[in-house]
Amino acid sequence: MPNYQAKILLSLCIFFACALGQVQAKNSRVMGMHILHPQEIDDVRRIYTDEEWRFVTVPLTLEDLRKPDEWQKFFDQAYTKRLTPIIRLTTKHDPIADAWKIPSRKDIVDLTKFMSSLEWHQSEKLVIVFNEVNHAKEWGGRLDPLLYVETLKFTSQWLRSENLGYKILPSAMDLAANNSADTREAFSYLNSMWQIEPELGEYFDYWNSHSYPNPEFSASPRKVGQNSISGFVHELAWLKKKTNRDFEVFITETGWASSYLVNYHLSEYYLYALRYVWSDPRVKSVTPFIMKGSPGPFASFSFFDAAGNPTVHTFALQKAIKTFDSLTF
Repeated sequence: MPNYQAKILLSLCIFFACALGQVQAKNSRVMGMHILHPQEIDDVRRIYTDEEWRFVTVPLTLEDLRKPDEWQKFFDQAYTKRLTPIIRLTTKHDPIADAWKIPSRKDIVDLTKFMSSLEWHQSEKLVIVFNEVNHAKEWGGRLDPLLYVETLKFTSQWLRSENLGYKILPSAMDLAANNSADTREAFSYLNSMWQIEPELGEYFDYWNSHSYPNPEFSASPRKVGQNSISGFVHELAWLKKKTNRDFEVFITETGWASSYLVNYHLSEYYLYALRYVWSDPRVKSVTPFIMKGSPGPFASFSFFDAAGNPTVHTFALQKAIKTFDSLTF
């Protein structure tokens, strides 16, 4: 073998050895959980029984501003249980409009004041600036990227002015939404946002993604399109072109809807996702939606049923994690 070929081969061996070492060093700690209420934090450790630091996503509503003791208990328990909170700012639901109220600047100031009054026990305070704004029902019944851009900028500036370690995540988009009266295709919405503010990337620290296995929340994890669990890859590539920056991503919602066919493959789906999708080094955390959604419209996604018993999601994820963590790469 010529000397230069030997050198190339040696370099390739070193490269792949390093790559394999990085993969082997990565375990299932990327997995966390999305919860609906702060008092549910006790049950997160029924799913993850290890002592790894994990993330938990939870909405903070305007109604919660009357519950400082409950939220301080949440932050205390999160630290004790080695869980890092990701707080998603939320307003309140308008039953007449059947939509979440658009936040006023006063709402944002009040939410910030509330969060800053609490002891997080964390040097990095992760905050999501509202939710899936390419759905009218999530934004006052309107599709209004101009107003969301202004809201994101104001919220980011106000939080950062506190000098308390806030890290900003923008609203995730529904990557499966189409263009209609009530929804807008995700990248169309994002393009409008960047046309309004070309430097918008300066107003957040991490990307936020809802990468679901669509269609019908039941697709194979091997699919790689925009509407798959790999949707965040498309978002990060688009973001790189817009900002020339490499962002890390929190996948704050994902998961399969329970069905006869999905349940049969569910553990395999989680294992594949852990090995080949969520192992992407840019992924900071994956918090599946949702820990407790039963009874209600999210029952098929729930890790615990209405009686508090573990569902197929819990058993499938635990099995996948055990297998994944035992693999030799």
